[in-house]
Amino acid sequence: MPVYRLQNVIQPYAWGSFTAIAELLGNSGPTPDPQAELWMGTHPRGPSSVMVDGELFSLAALIEKNPDSILAPWVSRWFGGHLPFLFKVLAVDQPLSIQAHPDALLAREGFERENKEGKPLDAGDRNYRDDNHKPELVCALTRFWALTGFRPVEEAVHLLEPVCPDALLPELAEMQRKPPENGLQPFFKAMMTLGTDDRSAACDEIQAKLDTRVDLNIPAYQWMRRLATACPQDIGVLAPAFLNLVCLAPGQALYLPPGQLHAYLKGLALELMANSDNVLRGGLTTKHVDVPELLRVVRFEPSLVEVLTPVPDLPGEARFLCPATEFSLSVIRTGHTSAYHSPFQRSVDILLCTEGNGVLVAGGEAHSLKKGESVLLPADMGTYVIEGELVVYRATVPLQGKMFF
Repeated sequence: MPVYRLQNVIQPYAWGSFTAIAELLGNSGPTPDPQAELWMGTHPRGPSSVMVDGELFSLAALIEKNPDSILAPWVSRWFGGHLPFLFKVLAVDQPLSIQAHPDALLAREGFERENKEGKPLDAGDRNYRDDNHKPELVCALTRFWALTGFRPVEEAVHLLEPVCPDALLPELAEMQRKPPENGLQPFFKAMMTLGTDDRSAACDEIQAKLDTRVDLNIPAYQWMRRLATACPQDIGVLAPAFLNLVCLAPGQALYLPPGQLHAYLKGLALELMANSDNVLRGGLTTKHVDVPELLRVVRFEPSLVEVLTPVPDLPGEARFLCPATEFSLSVIRTGHTSAYHSPFQRSVDILLCTEGNGVLVAGGEAHSLKKGESVLLPADMGTYVIEGELVVYRATVPLQGKMFF
């Protein structure tokens, strides 16, 4: 089968950048509208397209016609003939909403429940747009700021105390007396269930305390002030005090399992995830927030931040280790004297070049490859070689799943 060059959908969300994705794709000048996400995959809201015999086809339709050849037979059987991951470029210029994604069981239950209720898939108050979970891996291309998982209770209390609004002081005092077994769940629930007037007053108090009572050399408070400017009257501005604040250097990554509350704040990154669009939001947003469902999905135990660096695998390739069965991400670096040779045994690969230019040799033919280009390499095409001075990210389905077939 041939190499398929991908033509990808760019999602123009308001939090995106006017320059970052354009620069990656080699386009000069700012774009008329913000560009937030570039999607590489088959998700119904933005499937990639490919040229076949001079005609443009949806990648989803192409895979549907040739699932075993493109995905590998074992991937096709395991995932019902569908590409199991979605590969993205994220350009975060303004903070994203605080959010979490359901595990597989909650996703199936929620999707069936909302279908029975007759909610359209595109309804604004719909939580579950499919029946899949959504573990994800985010890998920084520039310095990338994020919030991920709950801090230890003692650490959160220390940061919350100077900025806590009066309406939440009882929960904060209770945590100081005796940290609850369920971590920050009582405080978070109280915060999320404040009435409209109490929430507005609380936001005003937080702003006033940020202006007068805190050390602005502390990154959590710096980000709280930025969030208060970007999202005024949103109680989610407290999040940097109770969620772990992380700044990834280029080439570092985070794995986010289902149920982990998180938010992306600033920077350019790659995101690789199970092919799902299920999101439960918890602040920093004007979109639908379903507090009871969010409380069902979120895991409240403190989360130790594990920053991932890629582990050498094949010559020229290093892989980010994570437990996901739907996807694996690695980075390939080549030079004029060090070509990359793909493994003999592999599944479907999507390659994205983020630096340089060179040549991809596959199927007996040479194909140019440069910064901003992405290609799909079918499983049955065999091995391939990358030559030149390039940095290429490789998204694939990990072979450990093959043991089940």
